[in-house]
Amino acid sequence: MRAIALSLAVLASASAHAQAPSGADPSADLRRGKGFISTTVFSEEEDRKLLAVFDGLRVADVTDGMDAVGLQNVGLMDPEIRPLWKDAKTFRHRFIGIAVTARYVPTNRAQAGKRPTREYDDWAGDWYDKLSSEPFEAVLRKGSALVIDDAERADVGSIGSFNILSWKLHGAVGVVTDTTARDTDEIETEGVPLYFRRPGRGIRPGRNEIESVNRPVVCGGVLVLPGDVVVADGDGVVVVPRAQAEEVARYARKIIEDDKEGRRELYRKLGLPPDPSIR
Repeated sequence: MRAIALSLAVLASASAHAQAPSGADPSADLRRGKGFISTTVFSEEEDRKLLAVFDGLRVADVTDGMDAVGLQNVGLMDPEIRPLWKDAKTFRHRFIGIAVTARYVPTNRAQAGKRPTREYDDWAGDWYDKLSSEPFEAVLRKGSALVIDDAERADVGSIGSFNILSWKLHGAVGVVTDTTARDTDEIETEGVPLYFRRPGRGIRPGRNEIESVNRPVVCGGVLVLPGDVVVADGDGVVVVPRAQAEEVARYARKIIEDDKEGRRELYRKLGLPPDPSIR
């Protein structure tokens, strides 16, 4: 038996060598760069059905649902990632969407330096077109939640009053970033839900570059995969892994319905008029 096992091992080794070109470097693929977490593609119909089961849920309810399925302290972004603005009457700042991800990294390229205005404008335009564009816009659709991992220490406003409206036009229900945005007065006036860390004033040229779209990112200390469910309100942001999303939503639904029922009775006893939070 030992002789047979040895013979089989030799044959397996010989087969493996036969499949690989002679002298091939087994690390070649890694040297070219390799991602180890795959991106799963979901249909718009699949996204629509999943969003329907999350409709009306709050971050608190979803967090309870995450606990119930064994995901305690998973998915909750850093509390410093908070809404730029709030609407406490109709809750327009809240959103629930399906994650589309983008990653910008700080640049190590040379800056523009001092040059004539026309040359500077050409340099900046070229940077936008070739190095720091917005290719993710092509995959936004109704119900998308755009999650941007950006250059953390760069004072860059990758999100502004113009492009955030364009993203909304393409279907985005809200935007989350672990860093900055600019034109914050106008974004608040426009009423596009934005969750971010702080204002950023500079433009992208000379500060960041687009690295990837719809790949895993880290935002607010949380792993976000394309297709995950993103829930955002005044309590912050929670990201629900797609695989557990329906189970989380079922438990969360019970939490919010029980909460509303109890508060409706308290409203009645206190003589308070009904509001959207108990309907």
